[in-house]
Amino acid sequence: MTDHTNAHAMDHVILVLFENRSLDNMLGHLYGPADGKIFEGVIGKDLSNPVPAWAEHQPPDGSGVVRYHAATDMDSPNPDSGEEYFHTNVQLFNTLDDHNRGKMGGDVTAPWNAPAPHTKPTMDGFVTDYISAFIPQMDRQPTFEEYAQIMTGYLPEDIPVLSGLARDFGVFDHWYSEVPSQTFMNRSFWTAATSSNITINHPVSNFINGNTAETIFDRLEAHGKTWKVYVMEPCPVSFAGLIHMSRLKDKFETNFAPFSQFEKDAKEGTLPNFSFIEPNLFAGHGDYHPAADRAMVPGDVVIPFDPPSSIMAGELFLNRLYKAYHSMKSETGANIYNTTLFIGWDEPGGTYDHVPPGDVPPPDPNAGPGQCDFAFDRSGYRVPAIVVSPWVESGSVYNDEHRHTSMIATLRKLWNLGDPFTARDAIARPFDYVFTRETPREPKDWAAINARPAAEYHVNWEYTNHSLSALGKAATPGIIAQLKAHGVEIPAEVDTPGFALTPQIAWSLVELASYHLFPTLAPSKKSIDSLMKQLREQVAQAEQAAKQQPAEVLAGASA
Repeated sequence: MTDHTNAHAMDHVILVLFENRSLDNMLGHLYGPADGKIFEGVIGKDLSNPVPAWAEHQPPDGSGVVRYHAATDMDSPNPDSGEEYFHTNVQLFNTLDDHNRGKMGGDVTAPWNAPAPHTKPTMDGFVTDYISAFIPQMDRQPTFEEYAQIMTGYLPEDIPVLSGLARDFGVFDHWYSEVPSQTFMNRSFWTAATSSNITINHPVSNFINGNTAETIFDRLEAHGKTWKVYVMEPCPVSFAGLIHMSRLKDKFETNFAPFSQFEKDAKEGTLPNFSFIEPNLFAGHGDYHPAADRAMVPGDVVIPFDPPSSIMAGELFLNRLYKAYHSMKSETGANIYNTTLFIGWDEPGGTYDHVPPGDVPPPDPNAGPGQCDFAFDRSGYRVPAIVVSPWVESGSVYNDEHRHTSMIATLRKLWNLGDPFTARDAIARPFDYVFTRETPREPKDWAAINARPAAEYHVNWEYTNHSLSALGKAATPGIIAQLKAHGVEIPAEVDTPGFALTPQIAWSLVELASYHLFPTLAPSKKSIDSLMKQLREQVAQAEQAAKQQPAEVLAGASA
């Protein structure tokens, strides 16, 4: 039996990463001056962003600004805010190039809204960017009420699981994302301390083929440590696997498992040293991600994008994960006394935060600029980060500066994993100082944590046709390429330029790919033959529907 001492607090680590929320957006109201904590939140501060003069709908009070305020619904911002590097530039510096106004994605061009070198972020461009990004998504400018939602954050009672864990254990108030950009880069930094000079998600083939950097999974294996990636059902693919395809493809069958297996392993005390948890990132929102594109927005044109999003879905999944952790009682294996649960985020996703990030060294000083001419010398801004352990003092707030590579730095230190991966984790501060208790706080003394009642999100293709996430859209071309590489004969129409790819077709492609890439995540109730039949029928239906739609709808759908 392992001794119950804080020296063993991280014999096992569970890391879960959620999506696209800033610290102010999720935990800004966690503590105020009256709580007696040193916490860099929003309470008692007069925070605002200016509204650009070119906005058609100015603030009705004539102030010219939007003040930070509490969110009034569970799905804001809706539609989603800009996430890419060139959107983050606007958010942090309010530097929107005239020729990039009202543009997103591949329509944005150099100099990418970039600031002058060594400029300090002003954190006053969130409203500007939200209005600009709203235009191509909705084909109009937003009203004041619509763009004001980017300056909102949730109250603790809105998100009782996340805020409850932050208050009952430890929260970091200066944890920064590594890259001022999107998901794939920041997730890669969590697990490899670099994104191989890749700056934006598109095309995903850059990661599948070009992200060859050593990962924490490689290093763990080389030093005799065990690991596994657990993926929330019903998602049949792992984004960590896609991001690190060149490194991990030989481990897809042995080291990737559905989340239900995590719950079983946690109960039995058989968790590996390092458990990496993925919410369902492909469809649905067990990841706290805002809705993308036209979800829940009324209009005459219906385009198959993202589902209605509610952070309550993220709360439900986090609650499920925490319950599994709380019940770990093995006498000889992994248990709460030797296992730390770490709750992190990939990036803030364009949601408002008031604390400017700083400069950082490029992971590889000799690499030169990457995509969009970015030198990787600036950090992304703050995200939520919470550590859960009986060795953490309840109500702890950690004010020191950390970034995602602090996880790798901590594991290298505690598990003797060798030299730094890159210049980034070489300077990252480990967080093992959080285990300050000499005796563990027993689970019976932990606060009661329960999610608000909510219906669990289910993918319902027949009802909505809006069930493919933004990440799902980004990953689908890579999935198609992998199917072709494995010799799978998919319908030719799917790979034809201009074909209106529906979420149903994309999901069928992903399920089909799982049999060839992630067999342990493949849908158990479907065969390859039945999936191929389903795919052909869906393609035929999409072709028929396309013939009946106006030209402008087709153009929007294929985009």
